[in-house]
Amino acid sequence: MLSHQSAAVVYGLPLWKTPLDRVHLTRNRRGGGRITRRTTVHCAPIGEHMAVVDGHALTLPARTVIDLVRTLPFEQAVVVGDAAVRRFGVGREDLEAELARAARRHGVDAARKVVRFLSGHSESVGESRSRVMLSRAGLPAPSQQGEVFEPGGRRIGRVDFHFDGIVLGEFDGRVKYGRLLKPGQSPGDAVFAEKQREDALRDLGFQVVRWTWDGLEAPGQVAERVRRAIARAATPRGWVTQAPLPSAQRLTVRSL
Repeated sequence: MLSHQSAAVVYGLPLWKTPLDRVHLTRNRRGGGRITRRTTVHCAPIGEHMAVVDGHALTLPARTVIDLVRTLPFEQAVVVGDAAVRRFGVGREDLEAELARAARRHGVDAARKVVRFLSGHSESVGESRSRVMLSRAGLPAPSQQGEVFEPGGRRIGRVDFHFDGIVLGEFDGRVKYGRLLKPGQSPGDAVFAEKQREDALRDLGFQVVRWTWDGLEAPGQVAERVRRAIARAATPRGWVTQAPLPSAQRLTVRSL
């Protein structure tokens, strides 16, 4: 059955800087793996179930995540792991069970570190990479997907990150404005509305730090801006609450 990045592709999970030059398959046995020009065949116990998507047999999402986080660098692993947790509701217990099954396999120690870091609140590759960037800079872990309200209870909007409900962080990927478009709106309208939203947040006393894809390549600069915002922050007049996770996407699961 399809596994590793090949399963992730069929699941529709994002793969950032991850090789896709071979099809990855896993056979439910302990020996006989091989690598050819077009395929990598892994051999390992799979468990009792598989998923079926568009006629393809796949390792279950939790197993797919563990296979990938054992074999990918940390940042790439977080990108795909965050997405699987959010989309399919992959729980810590599921991941821990797969880690136990892979206890003697290569990369398990690295996988445990990734599993501890994963968050279902990341909505994009950029947000997952932003979490890694902020962690590597030694900043406190921010909360994600905060709903911001003014004193009267009116919702102002959602922010990607917040530090103690005072400093707000926004990853500004271009695709974000496509998601913000309402019927009849142009991208310029969405940008203007976003500017108005940010002005409202600042008017309430929130510190707002925004960064882009370029900022992810200059993490020291972003981290310093966040630190300065934390240092000058005062108690705002509004408040921030946690937005709920979306419902998990249902899969067709069959016994092996």
